[in-house]
Amino acid sequence: MTQTFRLTMAQLNPTVGDLAGNAALAQTAWQAGKAAGANLVILPEMFLTGYQTQDLVRKPAFVADVLTQMDALAQACADGPALGIGLPMFEGDRLYNCYVYLAGGKVTARFRKHFLPNFNVFDEVRLFKSADISGPVTLGDSPRIGTPICEDAWYPDVCETMVESGAEVLVVPNGSPYFRDKFPIRLQNMIARVVENDVPLVYLNMTGGQDDQMFDGGSFVLNRGGKLAVQLPVFDDAIAHVDFQQTADGWVALDGPKALMPDSVAQDYRAMVDALRDYMRKTGFKKVVLGLSGGIDSAIVAAIAVDALGADNVRCVMLPSEYTSQASLDDAAAAAQGLGCRYDTVSIAGPRAAVTEALAPLFGDMPADLTEENIQSRIRGLLLMAQSNKFGEMLLTTGNKSEVAVGYATIYGDMAGGYNPIKDMYKTRVFDTCRWRNANHRDWMQGPAGEVIPVAIIDKPPSAELRPDQKDEDSLPPYDVLDGILAMLVDGDASVADCVAAGYDRETVKKIEHLVYISEYKRFQAAPGVRLSDRAFWLDRRYPIVNRWRDPS
Repeated sequence: MTQTFRLTMAQLNPTVGDLAGNAALAQTAWQAGKAAGANLVILPEMFLTGYQTQDLVRKPAFVADVLTQMDALAQACADGPALGIGLPMFEGDRLYNCYVYLAGGKVTARFRKHFLPNFNVFDEVRLFKSADISGPVTLGDSPRIGTPICEDAWYPDVCETMVESGAEVLVVPNGSPYFRDKFPIRLQNMIARVVENDVPLVYLNMTGGQDDQMFDGGSFVLNRGGKLAVQLPVFDDAIAHVDFQQTADGWVALDGPKALMPDSVAQDYRAMVDALRDYMRKTGFKKVVLGLSGGIDSAIVAAIAVDALGADNVRCVMLPSEYTSQASLDDAAAAAQGLGCRYDTVSIAGPRAAVTEALAPLFGDMPADLTEENIQSRIRGLLLMAQSNKFGEMLLTTGNKSEVAVGYATIYGDMAGGYNPIKDMYKTRVFDTCRWRNANHRDWMQGPAGEVIPVAIIDKPPSAELRPDQKDEDSLPPYDVLDGILAMLVDGDASVADCVAAGYDRETVKKIEHLVYISEYKRFQAAPGVRLSDRAFWLDRRYPIVNRWRDPS
């Protein structure tokens, strides 16, 4: 008789700190596995706490509560398949990132993470101790299972040691956040582990948004030789049952569903939508408000918000001045109408006149300059925040990565707000994304199909409209040039000489380098926003505010 083993993969969305809620999700997955006749149900890394916990996990009372929830979960799932789940655990005064297998009402096996990531958004060396590599375990009639935890599978050592110790299948629980085009990197690394060790591998990732990070799922199962047996979708929650058979050559996963991968523009847009939706849900907000200027950035943020929350939960506000063109008024109204959300108008003329009058004794006959432009932006921020407070709507900010990088934004003005969906998207990609959204609609979008961002908005030259006939290119290089330089300086850590060698004007590069450095204080106070690249502003790129160094090349 051929020996078989059924594994249930639970690609789900935990919430940091919601221990009871995460345990309930785990129990639901376990019940689904039990109903399907599974031998083992697995959940991702640190699922019981949610991920990433940051310094919350350093609180002993928090870890004690985690263990209480773990014990209760073990009792609730005692009569049925084993359950694998990630959580922190102390051994003496040492805290480890652990993965436990629960069966019969207790912990039957425990793995501790060996390689602790300490780059990009990860800071695990600060939080956990590195553990020795564990050997495999057998759970009932299961194959001998090795469990490298996330980073442990990105290097050969842990998997190799587990297989040399007898592991027949590798189960890799992950908390791997999204960045653009990351999936092929994950897949190729896991194929390498399979080829090196000649055993099947189960890669399980979580879903959902947590602060600036979006966990995109995309779990999969590989057979020997790196052959794909199962591919779960990206971003969607999924519970999948995978059957393994023991053959003369070892265990083999039977073919299952193989979801298709969307392109990178579609994945970025999905990440922005889902991250905003989860940020709202997990922080308790229901509705958002944003300033809709008639420009492309606020238009795409409005579309993201409607797709995430539904038109009834999104309110757009036009705050015109004497510099606001009729075209912008018409375009903003058309965008709100196309999305089906409420559109209000609040003029800044009166408040601006009052501020001008109040400052007149101090400013005297000094010529108007950036000060007066920033006053307009800060009045808008004030009026929007007042509405946010009064109506209980979270204020969304709308600055793209190009503007965030060079400080082309007003602190306490258009930077005011609680969340920025496009914080990590360069301006040129904003244009591409707007065109993509007009041409595409998916079932996870709550907004309407068709042209939700008027073509007139996409086609017109960008302008802050803070003075007569103002254009962004009055202050900045064309966005294709600016974004090319920023991609090298910020994302690629290139030198000025590298940029010049790539064909960019040295004087322009030096100007952009200077703006990037002197704008650090603004980014330090900026609203969070979803991470789309592996060099997003915040945890990926940590620079001092006070910094006099400039590249001499």
